[in-house]
Amino acid sequence: MSILPAYLFVIIIVIFFLASAIKILNEYERGVIFRLGRVLGNPKGPGLIILIPIVDRMVKVSLRTVVLDVPPQDVITRDNVSIKVNAVVYFRVVDSLKAIIDVENYLYATSQLSQTTLRSVLGQAELDDLLSHREQINDRLQEILDLHTEPWGIKVSNVEVKNVDLPQEMQRAIARQAEAERERRAKIIGAEGEYQASTKLAEASDILSKNPMALQLRYLQTLIEISTEKNSTIVFPIPIDIMKVFMDKVKGS
Repeated sequence: MSILPAYLFVIIIVIFFLASAIKILNEYERGVIFRLGRVLGNPKGPGLIILIPIVDRMVKVSLRTVVLDVPPQDVITRDNVSIKVNAVVYFRVVDSLKAIIDVENYLYATSQLSQTTLRSVLGQAELDDLLSHREQINDRLQEILDLHTEPWGIKVSNVEVKNVDLPQEMQRAIARQAEAERERRAKIIGAEGEYQASTKLAEASDILSKNPMALQLRYLQTLIEISTEKNSTIVFPIPIDIMKVFMDKVKGS
């Protein structure tokens, strides 16, 4: 009876040894192994990894793209407008060794760097540029973040500014500006239409003045159009020849 507990103790030790020594890494994972505090070669994985219990320690690193939500930041633009802006950052680890050794917590470090960079870049831009040239600002943010996270073994693939919260006064001012712009465009289009119509009327009058018979035909066409409508009164135009006789007499007198 005293031998059985000894076997159980050995079995427990073996199970504990195997559980501590055998690690399995997925396809998207890499393991940085420390042996007595020193890095053991390049990152391992994926697949089966054998460790020495107590001596070896492995830190897992995921190589998948991380979607980091940057919380709303209070920003004062270059034209002194106070706004709240949030963004989303897409990045992934490309060098597992640097991500573990060169920075204490690469997720937290990237988050803090994203917040400070967002405030810095948007503080140098005007509100109109932020609203109308957002793609250029996104590219600028991505370029700066990627430059600063490269020593950490992190690649920032994309940065998107999500929401820009404006004060109520600024929203009303922008609405009034947009309404004034629409009215200006409507007036310009109306003036352009009047100009084109007057130009065509001037051309038509020149053609009719050079061809009296054309004016007669125009009178007849007008008469046909009037007669087709349901009117109680029909106006018959006076022929041009009769009017011309009276006009010649007036000129002679």
